[in-house]
Amino acid sequence: MLPITLLSLIVFLPAVVAIVIALFVPSHWHNGLRYTSLATLAVVLLLCVAGFLTVGPTQFNAGTDTMQNVFNVPWIPSFNIEYYMGLDGISFPLVMLTALVSLLAMGASWSVTKYVKAYCVLFLLLVTGMMGVFLALDFFLFYVFWEVMLLPMYFLIGVWGGPRREYAAIKFFLYTLVGSVLMLIAILLLYFQSDLRKVIPASDLYRDQKTAQVHWDELHLPASVNPRLGRAFTGGDSPRLEFIRTGAEAEHPLNIQFLPEDSAATLEHTKAIYDADANVVTVRLRRDESKLSDVVAAMEANSRVKEVVRCFVAKGANEQAEVDPTLDSLAGASAIPAVDQPVHTFNLLALTAIGQYTDCFSKPLAFGWSLQIWAFVLLFIGFAIKVPSVPLHTWLPDAHVEAPTPISMILAGVLLKMGGYGIIRICYPICPEGGYTLAYVVCLIGVVSMVYGALAALAQKDFKRMVAYSSVSHMGYVVLGLGVWSARDYTLFNTDYWNMGVQGAMFQMIAHGISSSGMFFLVGVIYDRVHHRNLDQFGGLFGKMPVYTALSIGIFFAGLGLPGLCGFIGEVLVVLSVFRYDATLAIISASVVILTAGYILWAVQRVYLGAEYRGPHPEALTPSNSRENAIAIVLLVFALLLGILPYQTLLRYMDPTIQRQVNSLAEWTQRVKEKPEQPGKQEAKAQAAVKGPQRPLQVAAAERPEPPATLVPPVVFEDQASESARTR
Repeated sequence: MLPITLLSLIVFLPAVVAIVIALFVPSHWHNGLRYTSLATLAVVLLLCVAGFLTVGPTQFNAGTDTMQNVFNVPWIPSFNIEYYMGLDGISFPLVMLTALVSLLAMGASWSVTKYVKAYCVLFLLLVTGMMGVFLALDFFLFYVFWEVMLLPMYFLIGVWGGPRREYAAIKFFLYTLVGSVLMLIAILLLYFQSDLRKVIPASDLYRDQKTAQVHWDELHLPASVNPRLGRAFTGGDSPRLEFIRTGAEAEHPLNIQFLPEDSAATLEHTKAIYDADANVVTVRLRRDESKLSDVVAAMEANSRVKEVVRCFVAKGANEQAEVDPTLDSLAGASAIPAVDQPVHTFNLLALTAIGQYTDCFSKPLAFGWSLQIWAFVLLFIGFAIKVPSVPLHTWLPDAHVEAPTPISMILAGVLLKMGGYGIIRICYPICPEGGYTLAYVVCLIGVVSMVYGALAALAQKDFKRMVAYSSVSHMGYVVLGLGVWSARDYTLFNTDYWNMGVQGAMFQMIAHGISSSGMFFLVGVIYDRVHHRNLDQFGGLFGKMPVYTALSIGIFFAGLGLPGLCGFIGEVLVVLSVFRYDATLAIISASVVILTAGYILWAVQRVYLGAEYRGPHPEALTPSNSRENAIAIVLLVFALLLGILPYQTLLRYMDPTIQRQVNSLAEWTQRVKEKPEQPGKQEAKAQAAVKGPQRPLQVAAAERPEPPATLVPPVVFEDQASESARTR
């Protein structure tokens, strides 16, 4: 199966089935509607597993750090908007999580008995929006899917929610809409300031593969953009010549004439001449003896020609391959259009290259901040609303409390992850200056969210609201792990700890998706029986519902962060990474584990192990049925697998992509924000780090940057020290 077919089916199959249900399935066929929707989502999960985890052309390669299964089709060519999708180690786990949680949430939807047809249609449309967000690589397409998700969720809360459902739905809609507007402003700022022409000098179109900062083919730009970049090819199949316009003369059209000589004796070697008045490059060829490499050498040898156009053998070609360089075979590159207008793009990978390797986004705006910092702020607010982070979190408890159980599972299991995904996919790669400048602010927001969410959960008497505030606390680990920009000068730009933090944040997103959706489902199981969530009226459920209680304790302990379950790995990685950045924040974040244990254990004691049940409808406390047990068992199994086999199940898929992104941002830090020091000065800092902080550095005090007081003294690993010794 081709990538375009597989990914399009994964995204749009639910929407197609939703349309079919809306048009052809009768409203009174409740079980048929449920089973049709469930089967559709089972097929989506099967497509993900069979397409990505089995041998075939779309198999996901865990050892690759680039985008996989990429396709790019023009959608709105006049604005360079493309139907552009793919996945890597960041999006792949989230796609699998979305497929799994959506299927389980649909399985939990048997409790929905009102307007079943409309519910199934909206639910399937919601899945399409979520899948599209994680797979889209065009910023405009990403935004479309982001908005597609908004309306179904609004109606699913507002129609099928609890007593205050209208208030909760409107609050959710307004918060998300504000974030979307801010995101749209940032998208337009980045689009109109982007210019693909400025990426070319840093790419392997100009440079050798080893020295290039950007690999052009990895951007997956459509061929239609080449003429606007001043890029042209000779006619025919590979091998062929590639031409790229350079210099000020690129603002005018350029003609290239190939003149083959009739006799080899009349021309000693291939020559290239530039006529500035006519703006023409003439290449004189030796018929039957010239090679493509001769043409390249001739054009590169003439400095005047090199100022207006660069020539290469197209990638994948053999530079020594002999061809018939007649006028007819090379006429395809006889004219190269002018490159006189910026080439804007919504391509997320191209925007990343522009943000890190050009000055397009460095334009100063208000308060002395550059466009890049302002774009980071706007995007971060939009994504932080979805995470949600304090103080933008207040919509979440209301939405969770009023939403039906399956929608709470989707909210906690998938929708909150869209905020974290946006931060790691868009904010930091495209706007590194904003992430660097506001690193401590982002980390502080994460820590405050962790502490506030845990304390608020301790104070709740509503079972579901307690779980909702626990999500605020747990997602704080995600923001903290992503914000730890520790690969800086005082760590000799070592990326180990930052990489640990980002991997911990990603692991926490997946683990929280499993544990939180499980907790909301288990709360919903008991609510469907007794129709209340008052913690003070529960008690003694172990004796009445033993299987349900056992599954509940296992999943709640996963949310607690018990070693051996999924919640432990991500939290530990994040806390350890923060020690390199700020010990105070690390101590506070580690202490939150105590608060988490407090509200989880207290809830378990009051609900399952306490005195006899004192609430209404005690006769309804019947054992959980096979459908409920199956859903809870699946979630508990995944919680165990992630906790026991974290590398095999998740980390090995994420590590290459995250490592590459962190290394790229660390290199940007060293190159742009913290200039590399003289070799002797860097050597002295490494020597001092090895010997201990009590040894003074062998450089002037005025030249030494002082790290913040809260930072742990720098540590140099053995391989770094050995490298410094070899250099000396």
